[in-house]
Amino acid sequence: MSDYGKAREALQTEPKSWLVTGVAGFIGSNLLETLLKLGQDVVGMDNFATGHRHNLEKVRARVTGEQWGRFIFHESDIRDLGQCSKAAEGVDYVLHQAALGSVPRSINDPISTNETNSSGFLNMLVAARDAGVRRFIYAASSSTYGDHPGLPKQEDRIGRPLSPYAVTKYVNELYADVFARTYGLESIGLRYFNVFGPRQDPKGAYAAVIPRWIEELYRGRNCRINGDGETSRDFCFIDNTVQMNLLAATSNNPDAVNQVYNVAVGTRTTLNELYREIRSRLAVRDERVAAREPEYADFRPGDVRHSLADISKAENLLGYAPTHTLQQGLDETVDWFVSEFEAGD
Repeated sequence: MSDYGKAREALQTEPKSWLVTGVAGFIGSNLLETLLKLGQDVVGMDNFATGHRHNLEKVRARVTGEQWGRFIFHESDIRDLGQCSKAAEGVDYVLHQAALGSVPRSINDPISTNETNSSGFLNMLVAARDAGVRRFIYAASSSTYGDHPGLPKQEDRIGRPLSPYAVTKYVNELYADVFARTYGLESIGLRYFNVFGPRQDPKGAYAAVIPRWIEELYRGRNCRINGDGETSRDFCFIDNTVQMNLLAATSNNPDAVNQVYNVAVGTRTTLNELYREIRSRLAVRDERVAAREPEYADFRPGDVRHSLADISKAENLLGYAPTHTLQQGLDETVDWFVSEFEAGD
């Protein structure tokens, strides 16, 4: 049995209490669904700045009534320390996902990004410390690698941040390290690399590329690629990300704690290649899609040219073993979005 399988089995045998911030978001709602299906008690926080109530309703439809009864939701804001402290009471593990994502958003509005991602993060650390939680797991970011040119990205080699968003995510890592040294709060940071999957928002100015392209191609619209399309990323399916959160929270390896880890697959895909992968899956349903070509625009400020993760640290210390390649993840993601679109049309 895999380390992840053992972790899931242990949780089912001895359920724990979890706080998931940003629970109505893409990653948060997937964590919620997995935890409830494992029979865990979950407290959730969200202010719906970027999360959606319908994500919670979709989770409710996918779990039993008994499982849903184990979920307590607080419509609250991590920028309010009192609300953070209330949510953290009696919790074993914190999975901190709440943030204002997007490099372009942070360039357009650095104040709001800092208030949520830095001050809100500090509030959550204080709340977790005061509540005596066992471990604090937080969403870090591959943007922390900044202008470091090396590939693949290794956790101990970073460059200068290229956006306000990247600055906030690096500050998170520094604060977590200080709280570990000063207060003994165990923490693990997960540097996400382009996570995708069901329930990711395809709409809005800051929508991620995969859900946006799926919807645009499905509806016969033109897709835009920023730059020449040879920019590359390490795309990571949501199930791999959920696995890393649970492994990080429950690991009994003392060397694994108070560390940061890449969360990815360890393969690099260009935007041109990604477009063709998505287009081919939708063309099976509508042959007209096969002829659609993308439009190209200027490169976006703050974007790195190439990103590829070294996942050996997570494999060696946490027992991480990705279950989905990009192709396998796209199969499930396209199917899910098409079902959603058809149900809504």
